[in-house]
Amino acid sequence: MPDHDASSPPDAREPGRRRLGSVLVGLQFGLIAVVAWLALPAFLQGTVPLGAWLLALAALALGLWARMANPPGNFNIRPTPRRGGRLVQEGPYRWIRHPMYTCVVGCAVAGAWTAGSLPGWLATAALLAVLVVKARLEERWMAALHPGYPAYRAATWRFVPGLF
Repeated sequence: MPDHDASSPPDAREPGRRRLGSVLVGLQFGLIAVVAWLALPAFLQGTVPLGAWLLALAALALGLWARMANPPGNFNIRPTPRRGGRLVQEGPYRWIRHPMYTCVVGCAVAGAWTAGSLPGWLATAALLAVLVVKARLEERWMAALHPGYPAYRAATWRFVPGLF
């Protein structure tokens, strides 16, 4: 007898898939830490470019707006949708399927810009790759759980409207 509820996404019930989600989250946070560490000297010296500040503030505003649109208990840091969760299509989710990932990438780009080094840009590119994999996995599970998800996916952008 399975130890899961039938409303959970099929792939998410497999232990290997759950581990993959945890590995992706670990990679995400590790790469965020690398970019932050590389940008730290510029922050401490007060030499952050104005454009990087503006990008980081815009990204954080998007993240806050997304968090406000996604009700408590519905949000999950892993790509596995929450049991009993609903498909959010308000706020930035009206145009972007993963506004929190967009926030993270925007802050990472601001950090790499601030660090001004190849390792910062490589870590940011790796972070984007991790988030693309994570988003694809999440989208597969959302489509399995929410019948309206394929139509929502067709009408929205993954990360940046008009671009990606």
